[in-house]
Amino acid sequence: MKKLLFFFTLVIPFCIAAQTKPGYSIDFKINGLKDTTVYLGYYFAEQAYVRDTARSNSKGEFSFNGKRALPEGPYFLILNRTPSIEIMVGTNQHFGVELDTAALRKPVGNVRFKNDIDNTLYYENLAHNAELSKKAEPHVKIVKDSTLTDEAKKKEAREALKKIGEEAQRYQDKIIQEHPNTMTARLFKTTKQVNVPDPPTRADGSIDSLFQLKYYREHYFDYFDLADDALTRTREQIYKNKVNEYLDKLYTQHPDTITQAITKLVAKAKRNPETYKFMLWLLTSKYATPEYMGMDEVFVWLYYTYYVSGEMDYWANDKYKKSLKDLAEGYCKSLIGKTGPNLMMQDENFQPRSLYDIKAKYTVIYIYDPGCPSCKKETPVLVNFYNKNKLKLNVEVFAVSIDTSMADMRKYIKDMGMKWINVNGPRTYLKVTYRDQYDAPSTPTIYLLDSNHKIIAKKLPAAKLEDFIINYEKMMKRLAANPKKQPERVPFDCGKLNEKPPVTPKTGTK
Repeated sequence: MKKLLFFFTLVIPFCIAAQTKPGYSIDFKINGLKDTTVYLGYYFAEQAYVRDTARSNSKGEFSFNGKRALPEGPYFLILNRTPSIEIMVGTNQHFGVELDTAALRKPVGNVRFKNDIDNTLYYENLAHNAELSKKAEPHVKIVKDSTLTDEAKKKEAREALKKIGEEAQRYQDKIIQEHPNTMTARLFKTTKQVNVPDPPTRADGSIDSLFQLKYYREHYFDYFDLADDALTRTREQIYKNKVNEYLDKLYTQHPDTITQAITKLVAKAKRNPETYKFMLWLLTSKYATPEYMGMDEVFVWLYYTYYVSGEMDYWANDKYKKSLKDLAEGYCKSLIGKTGPNLMMQDENFQPRSLYDIKAKYTVIYIYDPGCPSCKKETPVLVNFYNKNKLKLNVEVFAVSIDTSMADMRKYIKDMGMKWINVNGPRTYLKVTYRDQYDAPSTPTIYLLDSNHKIIAKKLPAAKLEDFIINYEKMMKRLAANPKKQPERVPFDCGKLNEKPPVTPKTGTK
């Protein structure tokens, strides 16, 4: 998967918002700093980058300036390779900053700004928070004191902390209300919580148990503008974290559910070409290496919907799109729900063995390398599972060694006690190999097929096979007992990857 690493180092160029006075000029005076090279840095996609460079004179004076405005967002100074004070860069990009060298370590209350309300508000809030933190310290100690048995005292401390938190929120709300367009207010707004109302009562007296979840989903981004590209350049990666929380915690991890949720997200980000491409880059990176089984289908859908369609052509180059295409085609070989292709290879006795000849209720395809250290740990676990469940769960294993050496395969089979069907991957009787049929970029890789050879699980650890099959059977019984039987889900049609979607939505870009 090394070809994916560039996902996380890709730097996307950003357009510049227009402002009344062209360019930017940020004048610094750091008393006590002499003849030092200083950098203006910013964060993007979990990395820190340098935007501009300056050299201080003997009085500690230096300026960052340019003819084109800076992309809005948080920035920071870098001195001696160490990140220092943070500044907000919003619509006003012509201002002054003065401080002493001591303030580089303790900036709160010690940094002064000229001709800039944005940073003045930001640092005033830092000072206010510092005061509230001191006020909260004794209450925090009481709450954290494990030896304290006086619950009334702890309750009182928690109430006090709650009031302090509310005071901090009121302070920020005032800034948001009075200075809504500042970078500071835009950042503060992202931390506001959505107030979810109680569910309404139906005419029969019942309530909708899903009302609050639906409401929270609908209003999740009320205070977070997905079309504000300044929010993509923060140290805390708030844009990425917000999107991940929305998709991972508010929705069932199923390809159909997630693609519907993504469609809504993209629509919000699409109002700004910069956030549109950032959102797609973020989602593409996320589902290129999905956390949950079966979600590789989301990546395939993303590639087809936004890259095959040409939607991302305004920024994605051919090399990037080729890497996505290769990965999508790899995933498409063996999506969950597809019929697993047949395999026919020589076994350890040089006899042909076919995957489709297996009549068991479940078939485990185990792709391994006799010299692979991870395989040597995983194989004994699979052997234990097989010995315990071959008859109990009616399961068979079709083990594919990727090593051409029959001698090494035989020795491995004997040493590991593999009493199932063992074949040599390269010794195939078909025109294609297992690599052409199943996505197995690393070893060991496990696929689980049902009696109809349908793929029902993939890349599952051997230790979880038993629980998965037991739960799968319970689910199938529930579905069979449901009078409103749903049609069987059809996975993504991978034949479409070489065709453009029938309707390409407008991007709003030129």
